[in-house]
Amino acid sequence: MSIVVRTLSEQVFEVVRERIVAGRLPTDQPVRQDALAAELGVSKIPLREALARLEQEGLLTSQANRGYFVQPMSAADVDEIYDLRLRIEPQATAAAAQAAAEEDRSRARQAFERLDRAATGQLAEVARRNREFHAALVRPGTRALTAQLVERLLILSERYVIAHLKPAGRGSRAHREHRELLEAWLARDRSAIEQLVAQHLQGTRGDLRGQLAAADA
Repeated sequence: MSIVVRTLSEQVFEVVRERIVAGRLPTDQPVRQDALAAELGVSKIPLREALARLEQEGLLTSQANRGYFVQPMSAADVDEIYDLRLRIEPQATAAAAQAAAEEDRSRARQAFERLDRAATGQLAEVARRNREFHAALVRPGTRALTAQLVERLLILSERYVIAHLKPAGRGSRAHREHRELLEAWLARDRSAIEQLVAQHLQGTRGDLRGQLAAADA
């Protein structure tokens, strides 16, 4: 058994990222670094390291003399994030299925089971398990850079997934699509995998466009 030791800044990064994804930090006010550091019981050094990393991930922006702000959700970001996912993820998922060893296939099943168990819980937990499931489908094989790119896009997608799942019925549809995708992935059916991933992402993007346009109106 291996033990992964995370630095303090990595732990702070995870906590703050979770708050951004869950919508618990406002987008119209700077991040209150003094208050946040005191609440988390850390100095400003690991907090600043975490905030800088979150800016690199695209979840925060910085303004001179004003500090860090949460990047607002927008229809333009939905288009960019999901366009990139559509360009990369269908083929990456299909290629990973061909390369997957038995332990990779076991991890994919376990990721789906965790997502399935989370379905009746908080949307933030569902979104996190959704990210882990999609990541498990692209990691096998030797295309490490591709997997890293997809995983970064999954992080950026996470709070949009929460927004997408709020309307009634969306969770059931997503569950059905994920199950079909897993079955095709385990069968190593390249054509079906590419088609299912593309349909899944296109459907989510279309729903989100409508939601965000209505919110803006």
